[in-house]
Amino acid sequence: MKGRGRTLRKPLSCGFLFFAVLLLFPAIAFAAGEDPSIPLLLYLVVILVTAKLMGHLAVVLGQPAVLGELMAGVLLGNLSLAGVHGLDGIATDPGVDLFARIGVVVLLFEVGLESTIRDILRVGLSSFLVAVLGVAAPFALGWLVGAWLVPGQPWQTHAFLGATLCATSVGITARVLQDIGKSRGKEAPIILGAPVVDDVLGLILLAAISGSIVAAEQGVVSSGIWPQVEITLRAVGFLAGSLLVGTWITPRLFSGAARLRGAGVLIGVSLAFCFLLAHLAGVAGLAPIVGAFAAGLILEPVHFQKFGERNIHYLEDALRPLGELLAPVFFVQMGAKVDLTAFASTEALWLALLLTVAAIAGKQLCSLGVLDRTVNRWAVGVGMIPRGEVGLIFASVGASLVLGGEKVIGAATYSAVVIMVIVTTLVAPPLLKWTLADRKAASPPEEGA
Repeated sequence: MKGRGRTLRKPLSCGFLFFAVLLLFPAIAFAAGEDPSIPLLLYLVVILVTAKLMGHLAVVLGQPAVLGELMAGVLLGNLSLAGVHGLDGIATDPGVDLFARIGVVVLLFEVGLESTIRDILRVGLSSFLVAVLGVAAPFALGWLVGAWLVPGQPWQTHAFLGATLCATSVGITARVLQDIGKSRGKEAPIILGAPVVDDVLGLILLAAISGSIVAAEQGVVSSGIWPQVEITLRAVGFLAGSLLVGTWITPRLFSGAARLRGAGVLIGVSLAFCFLLAHLAGVAGLAPIVGAFAAGLILEPVHFQKFGERNIHYLEDALRPLGELLAPVFFVQMGAKVDLTAFASTEALWLALLLTVAAIAGKQLCSLGVLDRTVNRWAVGVGMIPRGEVGLIFASVGASLVLGGEKVIGAATYSAVVIMVIVTTLVAPPLLKWTLADRKAASPPEEGA
């Protein structure tokens, strides 16, 4: 306990000193002169230091670091409530926003790298059914909650609320399964396999909704269901086409790249491939993250074998420094956009509460897809609850879209979604440990006849 307290005390003391500087010199953000990069550099200093301090605190408390980074953003974005106005630009500065947008593309690229096309084809029937229900049920419940509590908003807002509930952050669940020694149990393959398909279906849904919003804003969508079907087919076609063409191109691309000399060839070519597909997705009227995710799915370790003699074996390891720079910028900016004053209204509080209930209940319904009766269905449903970074990515797309001159996801609605992400990320680990706990040892032995 003493060692842990000392570990926590030193970063916290640095953190208090850091925040004291911010409180004493809030106007430093505006002492920028002519160079527009100067305030951006200060924002990046504040974002990275605060994110790492709060991330450390979250890890010490047994929570994922991303939760601390998100809370760092909530804190920085609402310093104006304490009379500190020098850092208001973190949520709105174009430079920070550009860093965050590139960060989310890299983040989805990394999510795609965690799976392969073979992983999608290998998932069992139970994992597939759990994934389908894990998208359909939360989507329907989220849509109903939106239609009930924000009836004045267009149907696209209700649909986007449903889409944000579809995501699953498997990394949190995987860590818990390892911690409690259940990573080889019957439930683990389903819990870890379903999110692979879940991510694909969720991104197709996200692409269809965002595409219809962009088309409607441009005035090219007529009434009826066919335009939405057309955009959905476009999203499916883009993913399928990217995977088919990319699977044929990438071995040749990386075989040629392996002949190049110089540092950073693998990371450079891989990011170029990721950015190319993200750009093509944007040109096709889809969210760029769809292309980034497809790029991650296409690339497999076999493509990097010829780089092995240069001590490069895993692209994820090569990407980690870039991700550790850009991902905190994205998460802090997402947190900074949360308006705590929005919760002064009971409508926002009810929306946050019911979205959270719908998010948890929807993933419990997905456990009905488990066909093996010996599998703990409650554990499968609980393992699908955490939204984590994927839910934030979906919410960020909605917050950036405009329809009829207004944001699809307004400040109060966005804040409610972030609260949902935080709560589901917090409750899932202890619930999963409880549902998978071995209660046989605790039960009294049966008396013999």
